[in-house]
Amino acid sequence: MNQKSKNDTTIAVNRKAHHEYSIEEYFEAGLALEGWEVKSLRAGKVQLDQGYILLKNNEAWLIGAQMTPLLTASTHIHPDPQRTRKLLLNASELSKLIGSVERKGYTLIPLKLYWKNNRVKLNIGLAKGKKLYDKRATEKERDWQRDKQRLLKKR
Repeated sequence: MNQKSKNDTTIAVNRKAHHEYSIEEYFEAGLALEGWEVKSLRAGKVQLDQGYILLKNNEAWLIGAQMTPLLTASTHIHPDPQRTRKLLLNASELSKLIGSVERKGYTLIPLKLYWKNNRVKLNIGLAKGKKLYDKRATEKERDWQRDKQRLLKKR
């Protein structure tokens, strides 16, 4: 993951992502947003759980992420909470993502939305879906680590 500077603030986290997918690589992308969306983000009215990333025409798009508009939004615009938003990536990152998704069968999922130097950034995971037995094994390993810590604490 990228180094955090002291002015990074988390807006939203996709908690289901690490349970449903095994994440191989992380990328940081900017988002092309409208004014009302930035205000919603500052108020923390965003959900990434249903979101996913689609690659088409050599561009990356965030689809299904919910940004609830504030009641104080302007009257002359009609905000769409699940609007498709463009992700801002450089060409080399984009070509690497396209190659991984098309040839190797990976999935792109949004992991975390945060502020970085007064800009909104999205942490993207290049991931493969977990099977049911993988999820059980992960849960079993997590339980064992927790029990091991408890045993060591008692000593």
